[in-house]
Amino acid sequence: MKNAKKLLRYLPLYFMLMPGCIYLVINHYIPMGGIVLAFKKYNFKKGIFGSDNVGFHNFKFLFQTKDAITITRNTLLYNLVFIVVGTVIAVFVAILLDELTGKFLKKLYQTAILFPYIISIVIISYLAYAFLNTETGFLNMALLKPLGKAPVSWYSTPKYWPVILTVVYIWKSFGYHCILYYSALVGVDREYYEAASIDGAGRWKRIWYITLPNLKSTVIILTLLAVSKIFYSDFGLFYQVPLNQGALIDVTNTIDTYVYRGLMQLNNVGMSAAAGLYQSLVGFVLVLSANVIVKRYDPDSALF
Repeated sequence: MKNAKKLLRYLPLYFMLMPGCIYLVINHYIPMGGIVLAFKKYNFKKGIFGSDNVGFHNFKFLFQTKDAITITRNTLLYNLVFIVVGTVIAVFVAILLDELTGKFLKKLYQTAILFPYIISIVIISYLAYAFLNTETGFLNMALLKPLGKAPVSWYSTPKYWPVILTVVYIWKSFGYHCILYYSALVGVDREYYEAASIDGAGRWKRIWYITLPNLKSTVIILTLLAVSKIFYSDFGLFYQVPLNQGALIDVTNTIDTYVYRGLMQLNNVGMSAAAGLYQSLVGFVLVLSANVIVKRYDPDSALF
């Protein structure tokens, strides 16, 4: 009887929770049955479970290619740069926003920060092309030409693309992360800052001893989540922004784009499934390992 009363009491909350649970089951748990494709030579006529088993052949095919080292290197190094640079910039802008006085200015900056994130979802590749087009692009026409410099063929010059991809990624994502950090700062009791000011602490000391320590847990959690996806890449960033140019393959090819090209050209569903399983397992191990390290030195900041 007591349990029934509790159930009725929290029933509205369970109904509110239900859509999220249904979404997780349909989009994350049911598709896990497709893991078996990683160990099969998929045949459309036989279906997923009727196709022939090939053991670890799909994994061997993935790692024995000449591009295995390149795509793994690109995926890891780009994500490491994105995590480090993205975190630093997002934290810096969040602190800058927190230090501004006046609600109007804060609202204005919130909009300015979210603007690139919203724009990036819709037309980020078009904006990049508008900047980088050899004949009409902003960089060549508005910057290099007035300086008397020869126009650069951006889409056929690989050496510039590590910087270009990093800049585009920061433009696309730092607003979202900045708002998360700023939200953490909003919850900090302002009396700490007032007390520090009374004791003679300047702005930099208040940031170092109050602001950054209060951001530490949020930074660690977001970094742990980013580490879990370090073997994944933003497909739109690495495929659509470079316009799938062959001359840029060595610096823009990642595991995700490689699998997509293999799937479109070779129709190898098994290899694609093997790559996805490999990414998931490595990400799972990495986030567990990172969480263990964090828990050893700062238990309160660990995910679990």
